[in-house]
Amino acid sequence: MSGGFVGTGGVAAGDTGGVPRARHRAQGGTRPEAGPAEGAGRPSGRDRYLDLLRAIALGRVVVYHIFGWAWLTILFPSMGVMFALAGSLMARSLARPSLGVIRGRMRRLLPPMWAFALVVVPVMFAMGWKPVREEGLWWFLKLANYLFPVGAPPYPWESGSEGGWLDQSWADQAAGPLWYIRAYLWFVLASPLLLWAFRRVPWATLLAPLALTAVIGTGLVEIPGEAGLALTDFAVYGACWILGFAHNDGMFKKVPRYITVSLAAFVMAFGIWWASGHLTDEGWNLDEIPLAQATWSLGFCAILLQYSPSWRKLPGKLAQFDSTITLANNRAVTIYLWHNMLIMATVPIIDQLWKIPDIWKYGEQLDAAYPALTLVLIWPLLAVAILAFGWVEDVAARRRPRLWPNGSGGSDGSSRPTGAAPPAHAGSPDRR
Repeated sequence: MSGGFVGTGGVAAGDTGGVPRARHRAQGGTRPEAGPAEGAGRPSGRDRYLDLLRAIALGRVVVYHIFGWAWLTILFPSMGVMFALAGSLMARSLARPSLGVIRGRMRRLLPPMWAFALVVVPVMFAMGWKPVREEGLWWFLKLANYLFPVGAPPYPWESGSEGGWLDQSWADQAAGPLWYIRAYLWFVLASPLLLWAFRRVPWATLLAPLALTAVIGTGLVEIPGEAGLALTDFAVYGACWILGFAHNDGMFKKVPRYITVSLAAFVMAFGIWWASGHLTDEGWNLDEIPLAQATWSLGFCAILLQYSPSWRKLPGKLAQFDSTITLANNRAVTIYLWHNMLIMATVPIIDQLWKIPDIWKYGEQLDAAYPALTLVLIWPLLAVAILAFGWVEDVAARRRPRLWPNGSGGSDGSSRPTGAAPPAHAGSPDRR
């Protein structure tokens, strides 16, 4: 869907002076939202069940973009989950005046993106990007999407030189997560109207995005360019966002669980059936099949929210992951924005192994190990990004800047999230 999502998965062997060399391309495209979503009538404070879901969604996005396993989009539809959690939080916030809520959401969302752009865009220029020569002065208007992303921020499809430190697709991959920022912004701006409609005609409002997806996400009506991609993203995840409204309003408590599960199973079965007849070159990657993604995600999220236990503390063995889950939620935007870029950065690091004497004897095994080695390296690199840029989320939320807000020591794990979680598009190189 939206232009520039998460990339082509997998590792391909290249050639460097006769020595096999693997080049990884992040796959699939991802998208999150950070911050606790709490239902109407619930006590104040973070809902650790929702925090757990958000952390799982972020982790799944990272793993998917490393390995490119299509079945992960079925196992856990991260983007739908993150939009549903974001919708619940947005509905809760709209108990206050709409204009102030929208302003606050944009204030929390945009500064982390600006920090990302301040690093990435100059690197694009340094590596030979000449957009004015290629696109003319119109490019300057497109550049404004890095400040207020109602459209697609520009970037070069290829950057650098062949055989350089980074794969030439790095800019495409780095810009991939920005589709989520655009979609989130659209949902925030539309939420006052959507919530008004939902509280008057709930079923019609919930199902309208599915109907729109059936029209524009199946090729029945084609809308060209970035406008079409953005509208398709909005349609695919719109039902999940509105489902968050239902969660916030406590509607799941009024419906017997067996009814919710039965209806959700029917909707999910339709999604799988539709996907089976519309498989792409990526097989069962629901990111590439909009109607299947929309219906599967809606049913999946409905079941998760129906059984939402509203934990104030993580129970049992989950408690040992409390600090990790707290950190992921407090730095969700940072993790989402930077993970694709950092996946690309692992490749030149792993390439240093080829300098080991006689390593070429194990070249085939080393090529095959690139994704696993990337999975090992991405976490310390994300830790560096959190330390370097995560504090921007605190400043944007008007909190005291913290380097490592995992809830231990002096860091306040119960602080409110940024309300702009990250997390994928249907049909573009770099998504869920």
